[in-house]
Amino acid sequence: MNKNLKELIELAQIDRELDSFTPQIDEIDAKIAKSQEKVDAIEEEMSQTKSEIEENSSKIKAFEDQIEALSEQIKSHAKKSKDITTEKEMKALSMEEDIAKEKLSFANEEIDRINAINEKKTAMLQELENQLTSAKEDFEKTNADNVAKKDEIEQNKTKLYTQRDESTRSIEQKILAFYEKIRTWAGNSAVVPLRKQACYGCYMKISDKAYSEVIRSEEIITCPHCGRILFVESELTQA
Repeated sequence: MNKNLKELIELAQIDRELDSFTPQIDEIDAKIAKSQEKVDAIEEEMSQTKSEIEENSSKIKAFEDQIEALSEQIKSHAKKSKDITTEKEMKALSMEEDIAKEKLSFANEEIDRINAINEKKTAMLQELENQLTSAKEDFEKTNADNVAKKDEIEQNKTKLYTQRDESTRSIEQKILAFYEKIRTWAGNSAVVPLRKQACYGCYMKISDKAYSEVIRSEEIITCPHCGRILFVESELTQA
């Protein structure tokens, strides 16, 4: 078997293994990111709920201040009624008092309504805190497990890069440059087998002459259709 071809087959296999780590790492990063997003979403919802509770508490405080002012106003009306001398003044004062009492009643109703809302939101906040604790535990576990997997992948990558360096040192620079040029556009299919006399890169059938040249393996043969480097599949096993 052509020595250069054998070396390129081995190099292509190393490159395929190295490139296979990328989707694995992407998948690991996606799992970690998804777990973190869950934590972030719960924290965001908690922050929003706390803001709503605080805003409602401010509304309650405003209504309480209004109740205090209205109560003082009603007391003031009671004092004024003693000094009223005409029916017109009495009606006007009575109307003001009725309006004040209506506002007072509305303020009390609003306080009760908002307090009920805050009770629900406080319960919701407690539930969110429980969810956050669980989500953080899941994240820590997911992160620890997947960081360990990434470390293992990096170790394997380091070994393969060492093998690749050793492999490229033994390949003629002209042939290596030719392979790298094809790899820039063909990626992991720069070196492909022939199956049933067809290139397994573009799946086009090659001529009998080209096929016999690949079988002889006296030199590196490329696919006449796509330009990928070809080899007979049985030689992959030998390699």
